[in-house]
Amino acid sequence: MSQNSKNIPLQLEEDPFEAIFALNMGDFMTEHLISEELLNKIDSTVRNKIGSLKNQLQELISIYSLDKTLTLLGFDSEEEYIIYNAIAKTIAQMSNADNCVIYLTPEFIKSSVNTGDLIKKGSLNAEEKKDALSVSDSQNPLIKSFLNAETIYDKQGELVSLSIPLVNNWGSIGVIGIECNASADISKELIKLLEITANLFVTSMRLQKLIEQTEEAIANKNANPSELRHLRAELTASIGDLGDEQQKFVEALAEAVDSKRKARKHSKNVAELAKKICEHLELNEKTTDLIYYAGLLHNIGQISFSEEIFSNKEKPSQETWNKLQNHPNIGVSLLMKINFLAEVIPYVHYHKERWDGKGVPEGLSGMSIPLGARIIAVSDAYQAMISDRPYRKSLSNKEVLEIIKQESGIKWDPVIVNALYEIKENDLR
Repeated sequence: MSQNSKNIPLQLEEDPFEAIFALNMGDFMTEHLISEELLNKIDSTVRNKIGSLKNQLQELISIYSLDKTLTLLGFDSEEEYIIYNAIAKTIAQMSNADNCVIYLTPEFIKSSVNTGDLIKKGSLNAEEKKDALSVSDSQNPLIKSFLNAETIYDKQGELVSLSIPLVNNWGSIGVIGIECNASADISKELIKLLEITANLFVTSMRLQKLIEQTEEAIANKNANPSELRHLRAELTASIGDLGDEQQKFVEALAEAVDSKRKARKHSKNVAELAKKICEHLELNEKTTDLIYYAGLLHNIGQISFSEEIFSNKEKPSQETWNKLQNHPNIGVSLLMKINFLAEVIPYVHYHKERWDGKGVPEGLSGMSIPLGARIIAVSDAYQAMISDRPYRKSLSNKEVLEIIKQESGIKWDPVIVNALYEIKENDLR
């Protein structure tokens, strides 16, 4: 035993196991079992492990920093009120609402914003709800939605309101309020989209908070490996959740557009056909995924149009037709506010171009039209002609293919048309 053993009572000297627990375990192991050389190696290994973990964390947060999380529906600024104001404006544009308000609890960000300028700093919890909302009635839809963590649809007179809770595994952290004219109403597809938007928003906030914690841990010289591994696991899980919510958002956005257009599953069908063409052409997985998303969102600009435009059983007037034809420009304006979808913008923006250069919006021709846009154009044309419209019946598969073949090299890329033919021939076998 070492000289330190002289300070240990006799009965413990006789029981080595009791002696171990009588001493500090780390000191005992260092004093009795580990040589100085081995201790230095362990210390070096731990430092290397910490450095490696910090590098991994730094890579994760560099990819999923603020411009990829909280601003996914908004701006490129780090000013909180600008971010939330922009998100509120985007939600209002998607829902064609007159007003959108976002309230957050003080544990997150003490701001509430609407589609105008920043309004008063506020909070939203049971104790402070009067100050936050300037109301005393606990039956107020916004407060009920927050306290009960449920979506509340309320229609009173000429006003329709929708209150959507911002909820995650920490509990309720805020609420989104939307108001519109009663004549506009809010479809179930739009409500689903807004609920998914709220989930995406909360998931982004959760990830942003984790990023802030991770940055503090990286800067901490005394950080331990277990803490860093825990943060790595949390970040990885949160990034996975964000990816899932983003996909749900895109699918719900496409469904809401199709519902308004009275064209059930059109966008989904265009996306699926575009994906088949991509696979037939043996494009890589990332390009295929982007074109698939573009197929889902190629009509996104029409989400802000009134339903009356799509309900008319007469052939659209020239004015209405021109407005419908301009939807890619409106869609791009909206997509530019949804940062994680930036890569699909060229495919949506140019899918109305023609192979002969007589299309819109830029009059691009041939190979100068992005490949994804050329694939979406053929897929969209096929699905549009093979489906019923209020003003005409659908055409047969044979009729549609014949029309598309006649326009090959004029409206559409001949290679894409040939791919479509081969796919449809295989489907009919």
